[in-house]
Amino acid sequence: MSGPSSSPRGERAGRPGARWETELRSSGEQLIPDDAPDPRPNRQTRRAARRRKK
Repeated sequence: MSGPSSSPRGERAGRPGARWETELRSSGEQLIPDDAPDPRPNRQTRRAARRRKK
């Protein structure tokens, strides 16, 4: 195994005519209407609230 080079190389320039094919993906975000009920807190939050009440 060799160590790091003493003269690091930069990124290579792309070939002429080569294309970057991109794909748009949704990030998984969901729109929730303003009049929707609040979601139920998760288990960790419920347990912390219960501990605080004691």
